[in-house]
Amino acid sequence: MRKLGYFLLPLAVIAIIVVMSSVYVVDERQKVLVLQFGQIKAVREEPGLNFKIPLIQNVVRYDDRILSLDTETIEVTPSDDRRLVVDAFARYRISDVVQFRQAVGVGGLQVAESRMQSILNSQIREVLGADQVTSDVILSEDRRELMRRIRDQAQASAQGLGLDVVDVRLKQTNLPAQNLDATFARMRAERQREAADEIARGNEAAARVRALADRTVTETISEAEREAQIVRGQADAKANRIYAEAYGANPEFFAFYRSMQAYERALQGDTSTMVMTPKGEFFDYLRNADRP
Repeated sequence: MRKLGYFLLPLAVIAIIVVMSSVYVVDERQKVLVLQFGQIKAVREEPGLNFKIPLIQNVVRYDDRILSLDTETIEVTPSDDRRLVVDAFARYRISDVVQFRQAVGVGGLQVAESRMQSILNSQIREVLGADQVTSDVILSEDRRELMRRIRDQAQASAQGLGLDVVDVRLKQTNLPAQNLDATFARMRAERQREAADEIARGNEAAARVRALADRTVTETISEAEREAQIVRGQADAKANRIYAEAYGANPEFFAFYRSMQAYERALQGDTSTMVMTPKGEFFDYLRNADRP
């Protein structure tokens, strides 16, 4: 019995090893290929416990989640010949694990990402360098459409690798360092030109407003002077009519009144001096106290 126990124990250990090597678990985050001498014998995508032939078959696991890939920084030249430094990142997943294995072989994700880098860089250059795509468009919100085009074209190329490109985003789009100073100088010149245009338009508008105001003032003053002349003429006519009526009613009193007015205008101030003959008619009412 003891000898039999010595014999059965190694067999039990071997059996356990064989059973353990034939059992494998598929995680819900993975896709699994069962290979036999390098050939694909089974594809396991559902999570759970599975079996394989030990020592003959082996299991290769691939991530079934959405993966991220950062591209290398590259320079692109849009249609306006202003070079830009661009880098992007992509989200992708393995959609067809059999095709993926056939395309990359034993290299796995490392080979796949290297090819994805080439695909993305090629599509970025093609889309951003297309006609009517300027640097201003790339740097504006309109680049969402450009990113969608890059994704769609990269998706078409990546299908041969068994990959599904979920999204592509441009992380940064900057000018090369040697172009920044020239670009800033051009931007300053453009802003100064716009400011000069605005100032010129403002001065033109101000001149129009001043001319209109001057014309309005001139017209107003002219109208006021015309009305004043009319009023003065009417007043003078009325005064002359009153004088005439007064003269007709009492000529002597009218002559006396006009002489008093003449004295008042002639003898103004404290130092008024007049040199004339005493016998002149001007002093008739000053010499003759008997006259009214």
